[in-house]
Amino acid sequence: MLNGIFYQLKNGCNWADLPKDLPPYSTVYWHYKQWRSQGVLEELMRVLHSQVRLQVKQNRSELH
Repeated sequence: MLNGIFYQLKNGCNWADLPKDLPPYSTVYWHYKQWRSQGVLEELMRVLHSQVRLQVKQNRSELH
């Protein structure tokens, strides 16, 4: 599901134009709408952002 959502957001294509190796576009779009309305995507981005910040901080401390 996430690959389909990320593909559409990155490429700006119509949902119906998702590559055929991804789940059906109607399924991907349905999950996107559900997750967006429930705040799931925002929470995912918040968690990923905090993990990246922690990794950067750890990498900087290893260099010194």
